[in-house]
Amino acid sequence: MALRSIGEILARLAERDSHRPLLTDPGGTLTRRQAHLASNRLARAYAELGVRRNDFVTVALPNGVEFYLACMACWKLGATPQPVSARLPRPELEALVALADPALTVGAPAEWFPGRTVVPAGFAPPTALSEGDLPEAVAASWKAPTSGGSTGRPKIIVSGTPGAFDLDEPSPLRIEFDRVLLVPGPLYHNGPFLFSMSGLFRGNHIVVMPRFDAEESLKLLERWQVDWVNFVPTMMHRIWRLGERTRKGYDLSALRIMLHLAAPCPPWLKEEWIRWLGPARVHELYGGTEGQGSTWITGEEWLAHRGSVGKPVPGCRMKVLDGQGREAPRGTVGEVYLLPDTGPGTTYRYIGAEAKSRDGWESLGDLGWMDEEGYLYLTDRHTDMILCGGANVYPAEVEAALDSHPAVRSSCVIGLPDEDMGNRVHAIVEVVGSVDATALQAHVAGRLAGYKVPRTFELVSEPLRDDAGKVRRTALRQARLAAQA
Repeated sequence: MALRSIGEILARLAERDSHRPLLTDPGGTLTRRQAHLASNRLARAYAELGVRRNDFVTVALPNGVEFYLACMACWKLGATPQPVSARLPRPELEALVALADPALTVGAPAEWFPGRTVVPAGFAPPTALSEGDLPEAVAASWKAPTSGGSTGRPKIIVSGTPGAFDLDEPSPLRIEFDRVLLVPGPLYHNGPFLFSMSGLFRGNHIVVMPRFDAEESLKLLERWQVDWVNFVPTMMHRIWRLGERTRKGYDLSALRIMLHLAAPCPPWLKEEWIRWLGPARVHELYGGTEGQGSTWITGEEWLAHRGSVGKPVPGCRMKVLDGQGREAPRGTVGEVYLLPDTGPGTTYRYIGAEAKSRDGWESLGDLGWMDEEGYLYLTDRHTDMILCGGANVYPAEVEAALDSHPAVRSSCVIGLPDEDMGNRVHAIVEVVGSVDATALQAHVAGRLAGYKVPRTFELVSEPLRDDAGKVRRTALRQARLAAQA
């Protein structure tokens, strides 16, 4: 086992093939050596501003090279980057900064945080500061992303992994050395952050998009001969909507792995991608930022276990419990619980929340079932399920049916109070073509049982999902309940 600090890993990259590209955004490219020297100087500037080992540094920067340099500077000081969206409104950012209590906030307006140390986006360290290597320092936690969860209340998820890694161990994400990795998702979200940093540490050329655009992502995959990319189902849907002629007009022969996660992927959409790229290149991961455990499934496995998110990976265990906390029989839906082999509470700690646990096993709030071979199938989140006339309706299933309509860009299904049924299924649909509620209802009725078909529709033009493909059903439901009050 050869653990090396992130600072040492980056220094070794700068020594080996120093002129290889490391970071690219629309503003240009930095080589390994350029990124290393720039982050050394930035680290010294952060140190002069008071950042010390194990301090949090809130990084409120948009996707780009500057984001990576800020994180690299943190790690070289033994500090912990705490990424947040650069577009957060002031009250939300104030709440997160109060929760994290960082030594430094990067990218926020200084007037929002009187009495705190803040540097703006585009901050340039004094040129008089040295670019030389810094003394080795290892943070107790290498990352501390935020999550609103299904309730919308912010929490910080502090990793239990220190800022040092053994890169001689095979990557569980199947990221290889010295390849090219495309980042289409927001870096404040754990998935793009974790995946791209794992690629960075392995010398991958990281090509980062400021914001996802369907056809632009295909252009970048071709231009840079990308080896590994992570899309969420919303992105997959938008690429699919480009049409077969456009999709097949780009050379994606270098692409080895397309990994998707973060939201349920409709089976019809996954089949389209497998048909397009081939099953060997389409992979899926299920897990949480908390890191208690995860599953992985290849395209070949998925074709044999349609709808599954895979088997638990080595290093964790999973089980499905019924409402009484008993292990559910195979094939029976219950709540999914996870336990890392290292024991409860070893992979993370919360700031601003408490884990939902039973005897050390923890739940992320997902419902699902396991087949006889141990493959996990998710149905929905426990908090999102709609009880309609005594029957369980899983929003993700209804959304998958809606999203298969060519005029639908995204959808969100919620339950609203109903005197007769207890709850009625209500669909909020982002449309991009000419379609009405009657047509959408007929479309869904041809695909789902009658009790699952939305009784009411709300057609909107604004996006329902964020850049990470997440939808906040609770917030949307509360807004509609408030409007009815």
